[in-house]
Formats: sequence, C-alpha cells, structure tokens
Amino acid sequence: MKYAGRLAVVTLAGVLSLAACGGGDSGSTAEPAATTGGAESAPAALAGEIKVDGSSTVAPLTQAASELFGEDQPTVKIAVGTSGTGGGFEKFCAGETDISDASRPIKDEEKAACTAKGITFSELTVAVDALTVVVPKENTWATCLTVDQLKKMWEPAAEGKVMSWKDIDAKFPDEPLKLYGPGTDSGTFDYFTDEVNGEEGASRKDYSPSENDNDIVTGVAGAKGGLGYFGFTYFEENADKLNAVQIDSGAGCVSPSVEAAQNGTYTPLARPLFIYPSTAAAKRPEVAAFLDYYVSNIGTIATDAKYIPLNAEQEAKLKSDLTALKAS
Repeated sequence: MKYAGRLAVVTLAGVLSLAACGGGDSGSTAEPAATTGGAESAPAALAGEIKVDGSSTVAPLTQAASELFGEDQPTVKIAVGTSGTGGGFEKFCAGETDISDASRPIKDEEKAACTAKGITFSELTVAVDALTVVVPKENTWATCLTVDQLKKMWEPAAEGKVMSWKDIDAKFPDEPLKLYGPGTDSGTFDYFTDEVNGEEGASRKDYSPSENDNDIVTGVAGAKGGLGYFGFTYFEENADKLNAVQIDSGAGCVSPSVEAAQNGTYTPLARPLFIYPSTAAAKRPEVAAFLDYYVSNIGTIATDAKYIPLNAEQEAKLKSDLTALKAS
C-alpha cells in the first residue's frame, strides 16, 4: 500500500557511521538522525537489499516504513515477507533475513538457534496492538465475551464438543460455531492461546487456520456463527464487514482501541509488537539508515499505517535501544 502525505525527510549523514561502529566505540552515545521539517540537503544515496520476514501483524507497519524510506532511497530494495512470527525467526536464525517482524518476544529455543549460527540481534518494540476478537455483522448477540467464554470455545477440550453458540451461553442462539484464526507459526496464535487458554500453543484443532489475516476476515464475514481473532489494524480495515467484540477480563466490558491498549485497560489482549534486526545487518549502511528512519519516524508511521503508536515512555526506550544497537 502507498501512503499519502510524505514524512519529514530524515538526514542520513550520521546514520552511515553505523557501518563503522562495530565494537570499537562501545561508549558511543550517538542518537538517531534528527527529523527535520524539510530537505535542506539530499540524503546520501544508498543501494542494496534488505530482507525482512515474520509476523503478518507487523508486516504492514514495516511495509509502510519501507515505502516511505524508499521515497528518499529508491535504490534500496526492501522485501517484506509474511511467513508468521515463528516462520520468520526460522529464516532469521538461519541467516536468511536481516530483520524479523514479530508479534511476540523471541522464544528461548529460537534464541538458541540464532546462537548456534552466530547471529546476535536486538529487540525493538515498534508499536502496540489490541488483539481483536471479531464476529460478522449478522451476529447481534456476542457484543461482549468474557475470557472464560473465549477459553470455553478455544481450549483443546472444546474440540468436537463446543460446536454451537448455545454451548457457550444458554442465552445465545443455537447457531453453529465457525472458528477462524492464525496458524500455529503465528505469534498472534501463541499470544492468544497463552493469555486465553493458559498455555502457549494449546488450542482446539478443528478450526480454520491461516497465516493470511484476509482469509480470516473472509471466513468470519461469510458465516453467521463465525468468530476469529487478529490484530487491531486488520479490524479497522474491515470494520464495514465485522464487529469487534468487547472483552471482559473481570473488570467489565472493554472495546479494543488505541486508548485502551495504551493505558492497560484492554486486558489480556493488548500486546507489544517488535522488529528484530541482526547486529551484523545493522552495520550495513542501507540497513542502518532504514532502522534510523523507522525509529525516528515511528509515531507518524504507526499513525499513518493505522497502528497503535507507542506512548512517550515506550518511544524513548525504543530510541535508547537503537542507540545501544549502534554501539554494539
């Protein structure tokens, strides 16, 4: 997708020094390149290819950053794949990609795989997400669900048994329950099963899985008894087809929203979103420049791409984490 309205140009002159930072100046306190109100001088021309893969939830944010960055650096080619958080880490820890998009933190076994290949990395939190449970417009009864009700329909014990909405609540109609959700390589799947079912990866298997969120949108929208879950961005893009379900974790029904995700009231389905750049890749001028652009403009990029931006404290930490990566 293309984004109207250009971001302010980032001066890349200081960014190129990343290529020489190695481990020689561990006390460096260099800050990300400043954002200016206009282009006083053209940024240094760069070339090369940056390979990104991973979470389909994070991909549109990284794609937005890459397209805007490409306006100033058109000869830098950035490929953004969507093999899921788990699939992305497999490629990343095999040395096949430079940056991994992730909708959950890297697992210990994934860290071990990276270590075995000599790949070091940094974890950068780039946005916040409100994982959103959705139903079709025809569903007029499930306006709010408790976490216990979600568990009742998604836990492994529900397989082959909880087949109707009436099985969830006697007040609900006897409408066949049609479930759609991310596949097992998805960080969204890992997060949802952990928070709702109490164990990462624990889920009934008789649902329709897909790594493509658009498939979930189509499935839920086309079934009166449909229900699915994915990132808040995809709900916003499809609010004409779907309703977002309010979630009650014990303190009343709360709708997914920017405010609720940032202030912690949308529990337990608010979560951070990450990118993982490798230390080696970050020393290449084109990758260094892209990361600096991404971080320096993260608030505008997140807003333009319809993500929930970081609050001031979170954004300050992101910039500090990038500075540490530069100094590594």
